[in-house]
Amino acid sequence: MNRKILILLALVTTVFLLSSCSSGGNKMMISDDSDKKADARMEQILNTLKNKDKDALKVMFSKKALSEADNFEGQIDYLFDFFQGSVKSWERTGFSSDGSIEYGKKSTMLRSWYTVTTDKDKYRFFVIDYSADTINPDNAGLYTLRVIKAADEATQFTYWQDMEIAGIYRPKE
Repeated sequence: MNRKILILLALVTTVFLLSSCSSGGNKMMISDDSDKKADARMEQILNTLKNKDKDALKVMFSKKALSEADNFEGQIDYLFDFFQGSVKSWERTGFSSDGSIEYGKKSTMLRSWYTVTTDKDKYRFFVIDYSADTINPDNAGLYTLRVIKAADEATQFTYWQDMEIAGIYRPKE
């Protein structure tokens, strides 16, 4: 009788372990330092705005974003003209992340929202950053950067899926 119980217990344990590995599909848990990675990226973005360093900003974007963006150079010029003043403070106001694993390779997408106050105005930032992507290395880097005046949030901020555009957001004129 003990032998049957041991075999049954071993089978139940095996089934449980095998099913728990696939229960999350291809999603994975994101490490606890993802929000720190998002904040570090925001500091980089703010430094490029402060220094008006087009090359440094461009290097942060993924190859995919650069290939899909419409007139990326014009987007950078727009952003440098639009964002005014010296940064007095900034804070993360929202954060989410997704990840997936395929055949031992992984992709991590960070989505973050920030409020930035300068000596001239208050802005809202939305950032999509693939902090790691060995599934498709061309995705690694910034994909979306949306900077708006805080006063325009009701009309220019929506669901993140609707704001997921390649490159730097520039409202239609």
